[in-house]
Amino acid sequence: MNTPYRQIRATYTEESITVYQAYDPAIAEPAVAAQRFVAPFKRERMTWIKPSFLWMMYRCGYASKPGQTRVLAIDVTRAGFEWALAHSCLSHSDGEGWRERLRHSSVRIQWDPERDPRHNALPYRSIQIGLSGPAVDRYLDEWILAITDLTDRARDVHAALRDGQDVTGLLPAERPYPLSESLAQAIGATPS
Repeated sequence: MNTPYRQIRATYTEESITVYQAYDPAIAEPAVAAQRFVAPFKRERMTWIKPSFLWMMYRCGYASKPGQTRVLAIDVTRAGFEWALAHSCLSHSDGEGWRERLRHSSVRIQWDPERDPRHNALPYRSIQIGLSGPAVDRYLDEWILAITDLTDRARDVHAALRDGQDVTGLLPAERPYPLSESLAQAIGATPS
């Protein structure tokens, strides 16, 4: 099966989609305890959410990089996730009016090479969604349904890789996320 060049692949239900972030324990532990992000998390900063577990593992080095030693799975409402997509702007130019849209959007879309378990780049892209301003407020106050610490799972996958084991069964089951034609166009996804 050929994977489309730009496609959202994620773990999701009828109501929610799982995204990943990695933080220092000072942010992660209070977030898991409160089931929402609380101080010292800063609303004023852009925060990036990633539906791809393997892209998150690439970014945080399986929970080994400084400031990213705790991996969190955040279940957010699909309505909130799709609001972010609908109000987004690509982080790279997509034609006339892009610079103006970029200036006024609180959501950035970035497509980066997807990664395999050993961090090798794959020939298709994975989405990252950057939230700032009002989008961060919505994310924190309206969209989050649950926050789960997946640090041990990330480390188990990494250990299994080092031992030469097949890690397929340790990875979250991600599948293509259904997008309306207008959302797919808004984020530059490959038409299905």
